[in-house]
Amino acid sequence: MDLALLFSGGKDSTLAGLFLDSFYDVRLVTGRFGVTDDWEHAAAAADRLGYPFEAVDLDRDVAEEAAARMREDGYPRNGIQRVHEHALERAADLDVDAVADGTRRDDRVPTVSRAQAQSLEDRHGVDYLSPLAGLGRHAVDRLVDENLDVETGPSAEIPKGDYEAELRELIAREGGREAVDRVFPDHEQSYVRGFAGD
Repeated sequence: MDLALLFSGGKDSTLAGLFLDSFYDVRLVTGRFGVTDDWEHAAAAADRLGYPFEAVDLDRDVAEEAAARMREDGYPRNGIQRVHEHALERAADLDVDAVADGTRRDDRVPTVSRAQAQSLEDRHGVDYLSPLAGLGRHAVDRLVDENLDVETGPSAEIPKGDYEAELRELIAREGGREAVDRVFPDHEQSYVRGFAGD
């Protein structure tokens, strides 16, 4: 069975792929708005992990709407949620049996409610899977430490293939780097360099 997994090149989406690999033909999928080429970081990570990869085009209007919302809110939560939902819709449009993401039990954003998952499944004829939904941060970190070679650091400095880099760029174009600093709190990002021991 074919599965499209939303993939950033980070530890959570990589671990989700490892969980699903025994049951599905996993294709790592990264959404891109065409603002930057940061999606290429995800492509490189997928190549090192040995998974098929596909970049899918997302609607630029969604990125601009999300960036404006984030500037208005002064925090990224609602904008990130909107983009994640849009990316799941695009993944579900692919010729796959299932879609998945790397959301964890204790994530504040993005999240997928039961009603959203059922709607996605019903409208697209796919299964929605969230293999890390039962795992907390510490469990994920232990599994990652044992199995993956991961680079971590401040989000603004770590290469990543998720849509955050493109949203940061759009916000900077409208309001300068100061606007980006106001919207995004300091947080750690991860980037998978390969499997542990490689």
